[in-house]
Amino acid sequence: MSIDKIMVVGAGQMGLGIAQVCAMSGIEVVLHDISEEIVEKGINSIDKQLTRLVEKGKMSENEKNETQQRLTTSVNLSNASSVDLVIEAIVEKMEIKTKLFKELDKLTPDHTILATNTSSLPITEIAAATNRPKRVIGMHFMNPVPVMKLVEIIRGLATADEVFDQIKNLTEKINKVPVEVNDFPGFVSNRILMPMINEAIYTVYEGVAEPEAIDEVMKLGMNHPMGPLTLADFIGLDTCLYIMETLHEGFGDDKYRPCPLLRKYVSAGWLGRKSGRGFYTY
Repeated sequence: MSIDKIMVVGAGQMGLGIAQVCAMSGIEVVLHDISEEIVEKGINSIDKQLTRLVEKGKMSENEKNETQQRLTTSVNLSNASSVDLVIEAIVEKMEIKTKLFKELDKLTPDHTILATNTSSLPITEIAAATNRPKRVIGMHFMNPVPVMKLVEIIRGLATADEVFDQIKNLTEKINKVPVEVNDFPGFVSNRILMPMINEAIYTVYEGVAEPEAIDEVMKLGMNHPMGPLTLADFIGLDTCLYIMETLHEGFGDDKYRPCPLLRKYVSAGWLGRKSGRGFYTY
């Protein structure tokens, strides 16, 4: 079975990036969210990104128009009844994801693959909310999706080999690099990245250095393109906290305990770029 039509559920930053790269690669995409206002805003955002690519000479005007024609919008989940794959990119909360997957399980054809872009939650648990655990898989894209090449592909306990192969082939078709990862909290990327960010926050909390100094050390000394605190602000401190809590709960190991300063900032509404203030002011 070929994957010719995809629904992306969630018109946030990740969902928009996924929709854009899939449409650019010749796949028909339905962008779904809860209101017309949200999806229209999302489509306008993708249009701006495509216009920039044309201005930079990375895409022709004709290719831009063809990409736009492959994108349609949806505010009714029953539109998933005609797709071969659903990629979920909604809020990182298990109860909300499992509720969505139960609905998708009822609305989509038997052949449809249900994928989640979760950055840390167990694929097996999400799959268990459906009657098709063999056809549920993790596709963890990196942010920003149009730029970053990696996609972690995570099998649940029951994910079929055929489904893994289809998703691997799709990932290559959209010019990404698939890496197979087992179903453990945080997978590989966030299991390594988030404790590093958390340790950088502890370094601020304990007064070892100011955020600017910590980021400079990691950029100049470790050749990181972006310091861990700048990156935390970019990801969202609430998201960082949630992933650290998932790791802490999943492994039961205090080395994953979120820094009290991270909790304090989130409680204050200092979430990073999206709120205008985190470790830096925007």
